[in-house]
Amino acid sequence: MLKRKIDNYLKHYYETTHNALLITGARQIGKTYSIREFGKTFKSFIEINFIESPEAVELFKGTKNSNDILLRLSAIASVPLIKGETLVFFDEVQQCPDIVTAIKFLVDDGSYRYILSGSLLGVELKDLRSEPVGYMGVKDMFPLDFEEFLSCVGINDTVIGSLREAWHNRTAVDTFIHGKMMELFRLYLIVGGMPAAINKYIENYNLQEVMALQQDIIRLYKRDIAQYDLNNKLYIEEIFNLIPPELNAKNKRFILKRLNEHAKFDRVENSFLWLTNAGVALPVYNVEELKVPLLLARSRNLFKLFQSDIGLLASQYAEGIQMRIIKGDKDINFGSIYENAIAQELTAHGIVPYYYNNKRRGELDFVIELDGNVLPIEVKSGKDYETHRALSNVMGCDEYNLPKAIVFNNDNMRVVDKIVYAPVYMVMFLEKKNTAPNYYKVDLSGL
Repeated sequence: MLKRKIDNYLKHYYETTHNALLITGARQIGKTYSIREFGKTFKSFIEINFIESPEAVELFKGTKNSNDILLRLSAIASVPLIKGETLVFFDEVQQCPDIVTAIKFLVDDGSYRYILSGSLLGVELKDLRSEPVGYMGVKDMFPLDFEEFLSCVGINDTVIGSLREAWHNRTAVDTFIHGKMMELFRLYLIVGGMPAAINKYIENYNLQEVMALQQDIIRLYKRDIAQYDLNNKLYIEEIFNLIPPELNAKNKRFILKRLNEHAKFDRVENSFLWLTNAGVALPVYNVEELKVPLLLARSRNLFKLFQSDIGLLASQYAEGIQMRIIKGDKDINFGSIYENAIAQELTAHGIVPYYYNNKRRGELDFVIELDGNVLPIEVKSGKDYETHRALSNVMGCDEYNLPKAIVFNNDNMRVVDKIVYAPVYMVMFLEKKNTAPNYYKVDLSGL
């Protein structure tokens, strides 16, 4: 059984609110599995999949109130409905928008608890996440991040806790532990965060079988491309296929001319959006200013495009390279692979990554907003990680007055002035904090 952070999230959510919850995400990331495991904590668990049971779609059409819906629900339920102790799981809800609209009636009725899941693409295209405001929360789910991966391959909480302490205290990690963590991080670059790939690896440690399974997932994604967007499927698949070579290019920014000599962004924008909405690709947009909020400085048509899962990216490289990556072969360019892993990790932690490019100051791999400040991030896979012209330029810029920066690399933790040199696996501890005030009241006594 894979240990996921979503497990604790679900437990806390259903202990603190009576609202329904919609789980969204790309295909094959383990949404259904996690929900079923959570369903085991209830006395009664009912699952309705609107793709596997198309008759259920018709069943819920035209319902007018909670009594009407519950009557129909009881007609197709294979287990008893126990008041207050039943979790009803509606899967693939993009096929049945009516049930999402009706969820407010079911929540108001209060007899049972509800959880929904759907393909990220279908949810986005039909705008289901904004339907029953005030009655349904939304949680985006991603492939397993590196910390989850560590737990799955047998690293205990004590080791992870000691690493977290080293991160917060900015102290070096035990040399032996550091070496093992780097080896595990390189393994993660190959296996990635898809649950099926991790399970396959744990079964027999056979990387060939892991790669074969990853290739099956890629073929599944390509079938989705053909199914969902008949008019633009050739563009979408070509963009998807170009992600690995584009990331290996010296300038990792996605160059439209490699797609089509006469391509213009306005013509292919929907294809990029399709890949993003499907959770298949992660766009990292350029920003022109290092000031919060970064969103205001975002450039719409300048971006890097990463794979949603580092393991899927690695599986698209030539066979035989995987073992060389795990062993840290110095002849391999790890730059693009490391950057993809960083982009994936930040996204999974709810942090929106951008990159910065300025003709005078240079280019930064990533910039993010953290604790109310802009945080520059450089990713270095070689020994010369202390050479970073662009980072030095922006850290010395009085206009931005940035408090700190991070350079992720292969060596142990140390700090030089305002720059934190951290092992690349420490990205698992970059997390958002809720800094928004809970209460604020305007003093009206003088009016």
